[in-house]
Formats: sequence, structure tokens, C-alpha cells
Amino acid sequence: MARIREFDIDQATDRAMDLFWRRGYAETSLQDLLKELSIGSGSFYAAFGSKEQLYIRALDRYISSQGSDLDTALDETPGIRDAVRKVLAAMIEADLADPARGCLVVNTATQCGDQPPAADRVNTAIRQVESSLTGALERAQARGEISPEKSPRELARFLTTFIQGVRVVGGARMGREFTEDALSTAMRALD
Repeated sequence: MARIREFDIDQATDRAMDLFWRRGYAETSLQDLLKELSIGSGSFYAAFGSKEQLYIRALDRYISSQGSDLDTALDETPGIRDAVRKVLAAMIEADLADPARGCLVVNTATQCGDQPPAADRVNTAIRQVESSLTGALERAQARGEISPEKSPRELARFLTTFIQGVRVVGGARMGREFTEDALSTAMRALD
């Protein structure tokens, strides 16, 4: 008879995600995970399979949450310029508050980009951001907020690339003036 799992798998995934986010994939050992999750190795392997599988699960959870937050910010803020500025400013503030943490997707790209499951997730996350931005920009263009000569998809790709760059620059601790100057320039792309 199988034992009943004595921990919440979603909460455990969130705790593991936080540990991976703070320390990085390579610097997080199985022992670190067992301690953080307060479980034994048998329970760990039964629930998650491996460290890599748990990392991918945590990354998927992060990507889903971030994508939902992006969609909400773009949908709930009137005016595309205000919405985009709000999204970008929130990322800048998060990086200024905790530059070592950064973005889990960017961290994964730089730390695990050569591992196919992780690289696939990074690609998915970037495409998700592009898609959300493209949709918001198309709706804004239909409302007359953006010139009909602009390509929503090209703007979305630029902003997606800018977002990833902002996250890297935040980790490099370039400071508020640097990132706000870059944000002002990026916003002009919508003009």
C-alpha cells in the first residue's frame, strides 16, 4: 500500500523555486532541497523524480505566474503607454530592491541555457511575453493609440528583448538613473 504524501506538492515547489532563485541551479544541492522542503530523499524522488525535474517544475510555475501578472497589468491599465511603462517600471523596481535575485528565466538562460529542458522553457517564456505584448499592442493600435505604420509584433519583440536586458542590467546593479534613462528611450518606440 502506498503511503499518503505528507506535504503539499505546490507549496514544496514554491519553496524549491525560491531556493533555486536565490542560489541558482548548480549551487543548489539535493541536500539543500531536502532541508528546505523538510522531506527525505525517498519522498523527494517519489514526488519530483530528480533535482532537474523539480527545477523544471518550479520554472514552469514561475513562467505561468509571471505570464499571468503580465497579462493582468496589460489588460487592467488603460492606455498602452501607461501599461507598458507600469510593467517595465515594476521590473526595474524589483531589480533595484533585490538585484541578486533577478528574473528566474534570465537566470536559467545564463546558468542552464545549454540544457534542453531548461532552454525550451526559456524559449517558451520569451515567446509568451512576446505574444502578450503583441496582443496588447494590436488592441492599442485598433484603438488608435499606436500609429498604423508600426508593427505590433516588431514592437513586442523589441520590448521583449528590452525586458530581458533590463533584468540583466538590474543584476549588474547599474542603478536607477541608468535603467530609467533606458526606459525613457524604450518608451519612445511606441511613438
